[in-house]
Amino acid sequence: MLKKLGKYEIIRELGQGATSTVYLGRDPFARRDVAIKVATPEALRDPEQGRIYSHLFLNEASLVGKLDHPHIVPIYDAVVAETLSYIVMEYVPGGTLEAHAQRDHLLPVERVIEIVFKCTRALDYAHRLGITHRDIKPANILMASDTDIKISDFGAAITREGVERTLVSGIGSPAYMSPQQVQEQTLDHRTDIYSLGVVLYQLLTGELPFQASTSYSMVYQIIHSDPAEPSFLRPELPPVLDTVVARAMAKDVNARYQTWEHFAHDLAQAARKRALKARKFDLPSTEKFDILRAMPFFGQFPDAELWEVLSFARWDRLRPESVVMRDGEDGDFFCFLIGGELKVQKNGRLLNLLTPGDCFGEMAVVTRHGHVRGADVITLTTANVLTIQRKALEHASEPCRMHFYQGFLEVLANRLTLANQRLAAV
Repeated sequence: MLKKLGKYEIIRELGQGATSTVYLGRDPFARRDVAIKVATPEALRDPEQGRIYSHLFLNEASLVGKLDHPHIVPIYDAVVAETLSYIVMEYVPGGTLEAHAQRDHLLPVERVIEIVFKCTRALDYAHRLGITHRDIKPANILMASDTDIKISDFGAAITREGVERTLVSGIGSPAYMSPQQVQEQTLDHRTDIYSLGVVLYQLLTGELPFQASTSYSMVYQIIHSDPAEPSFLRPELPPVLDTVVARAMAKDVNARYQTWEHFAHDLAQAARKRALKARKFDLPSTEKFDILRAMPFFGQFPDAELWEVLSFARWDRLRPESVVMRDGEDGDFFCFLIGGELKVQKNGRLLNLLTPGDCFGEMAVVTRHGHVRGADVITLTTANVLTIQRKALEHASEPCRMHFYQGFLEVLANRLTLANQRLAAV
């Protein structure tokens, strides 16, 4: 049993595979637990598969520090030497999605949609960096918590800059491969879209879309056969999910989702329809994320910061004539109008109308010691309002706060421009 690898203290073994052993370790300098994948020397020296195994290890090691996304396992460090090679990454204790790809352990549909939605955001981020994962399956999606996931194992990835170096045949899991991948055709991000469609299918039904006793039979079905619709195997599933799965798993690459954004959008809409059918206002996080991403104020926020905003923002549905802010009160929060219409008035006189996307009450956090409200803000219609407390923003990460302050400056500049235009017209 190893006791130490470089600066890392070894706590215990987590698991073994054909080409590596994974240990739970401790980084004494960063003061955090880490997972350490140690390559098996015998596997790397194997006369038949050694070249492929070495490629996978080196490929993953080359991504140190390159993937910074809340739903991707970050790689902190790597050592590649003749006698010892290992990769150090974040330790994610929750296990993989494999346990929830079985009929007797299926997750609620809303949670499945949220998990796959988060996968689309992570893989879109990787795609924008020129990286295609090429081995998406439940075993490579880790459960960080009840609501969060992290995609791991980019060893099989292909990159825009090094296609010749990274395009190795014979790697991946056949059941999750696209028709283009099993036929060893040129691949892009749409092969990952297909694989994630298979994962969605399995998480919804507990079964793979294609099942076979031999690899040849599996490949034949992937290329020529159509799977049963998920609702055939699980009748309570809504038809909209049949449609999403079918488009993600389209055999013709041009009939498949062409972008991760379109895949994510349809998942968010599916979640929204289920929420509306259940007569819930508590929108799924997929829908909330989609709403924020579409708002100009949050246009420059990276995915990680949008998820952070969702963690501390409150969403409310207010009836007509509800007072959101009252003239003369101390302000300790600000808001965004998500849906509906609000009026701003002073002593009964109408000053302004607010429409979806507008930010208001931000002076409560822009000024150093808080702010006394200078007008009433009242709902004209049923309105959906996102509220953020001053203290919540103060405890947000520094990059998140900076993006908010930049957004506030733009809001104030636009208001000043509008006020000047109105004065010039008088």
